[in-house]
Amino acid sequence: MTATTSTSNRRTGSGWRGFGRLLTTEATVWMRDFAAPFFGIVFPTIVLLGVGFFIPGMRETITDAPPDSVWYGLTPIATFLPTVLAMAVGTASLTVMPVSIATFREKGVLRRMSTTPMRPQGIVMSHLIINVATTIVGIVLALVVAAIAFGVPVPSRLGVVLLAMALGLCAMFSLGMLVAAVAPRASVANAVAMSLYFPMLLVAGLWTPGPVMPELLRQIGQFTPLGAAAQALTEGWFEQTVPTLQLVVMAGWTAVLLPLAVRLFRWT
Repeated sequence: MTATTSTSNRRTGSGWRGFGRLLTTEATVWMRDFAAPFFGIVFPTIVLLGVGFFIPGMRETITDAPPDSVWYGLTPIATFLPTVLAMAVGTASLTVMPVSIATFREKGVLRRMSTTPMRPQGIVMSHLIINVATTIVGIVLALVVAAIAFGVPVPSRLGVVLLAMALGLCAMFSLGMLVAAVAPRASVANAVAMSLYFPMLLVAGLWTPGPVMPELLRQIGQFTPLGAAAQALTEGWFEQTVPTLQLVVMAGWTAVLLPLAVRLFRWT
């Protein structure tokens, strides 16, 4: 019995042996694909620059708000930044990662990996790490550009912003993993992801950011993972309050979606 347990433990441990090499290989292949790095890293910054420089009035100081309002003295492009950061999370989690994993399922990669010493979970974990890491790189790039090009102020409550970003990453990547878990083909994953992505961008404020968002959209958005992330980031950036509801919503989505994705994941 002891020998059997020892053998089982060795097999369990060896299942992740070589994961570092797998991660490096998958990251190299991922970077060679133009679309994935572009949308995962560069796209949010391009949107920020396009809105800031090509939409009139985005760099002008807001003076028509009440003097005691948090928006008074800011620029519209500054209020747009939290939405862009939320969009960066949504782009990688919904439009990049699920399609990659569904492609592996469609081509039988996941099934074939189950016959190798490396656990099939390794390739899923590697793409989760790659997409989370590149999302963070894209966020940092957008922040640097926002500070240099538009003079966006630092967050008023940095801790709230960091917590909101962490919960937003968890909630959105849990949703992306659920799509990746059940989509039989890349085309299905892309269709499902896009049907979720664009409505979420609407309620997150991509077209109506900050102070100009209609109240109905704001009320709906605070109960969606991406809308809650955008609102929590905005509140943490410009206000002194804590967006408790939005933080709880993102934690709740993560607690529901992630176990569901693990349970429903299909290898073939």
